[in-house]
Amino acid sequence: MKRRKKFINLFFICLFFLLLGCAPASEETSPPFNKEVISLPSPQKKGELSLEEILQKRRSKRVFEPRELTLKQISQLLWACQGITDPSFGGRTAPSAGALYPLEIYVVKKEGVFHYLPEKHALERIKKGDVRKELSDAALGQKPPAKAPVSFVITAVYSRTAAKYGERAERYVKLEAGHACQNLLLQAVALGLGAVPIGAFRDEEVQEALSLPSNRKPLYIVPIGYPKE
Repeated sequence: MKRRKKFINLFFICLFFLLLGCAPASEETSPPFNKEVISLPSPQKKGELSLEEILQKRRSKRVFEPRELTLKQISQLLWACQGITDPSFGGRTAPSAGALYPLEIYVVKKEGVFHYLPEKHALERIKKGDVRKELSDAALGQKPPAKAPVSFVITAVYSRTAAKYGERAERYVKLEAGHACQNLLLQAVALGLGAVPIGAFRDEEVQEALSLPSNRKPLYIVPIGYPKE
């Protein structure tokens, strides 16, 4: 009788691990893709303009020259938005409730869609091809996402913050997105670039255009380029 009971217990343990291995991937898992990882140049920690001068110059720019941004410029912008400033605990340029960092940043260029990896200060390409027109359509036909050489899309994984703060998480995450976006806008000015924050778009269409996991909720589209006066 004891041997039979042990056998039954062993059977259910094996069945449990078999089912665990067949479980679907979580939403945190990106779609299957042979990802190309691009290391970014180290960001500069000192600029030519003072903070006061940058604040004075910041204005929304919606028309851009057809001039590409360099990898160094993109690197600097990403660092300002969500770069790590304290490796001891992963502290970033923008404050985060509970240091939980729910934001995920995507870069949309004509070469494809790229995901920022703050820990590595690198980009991984998650989608090939130019989706700027689709992003513009998702933004209710606004032209800047289609015409700018680069658009930064700030998305959020609410569950990271909700695990600690419950219903308050949505407010905290949106506040954090505002901090990160302002950093991005001010850094653009410091680099001699123009930018405009866009909040009017169809969320699901943005997710579809960028092939985002369903838990990455878009909060901002920020087209950036050389402003055409």
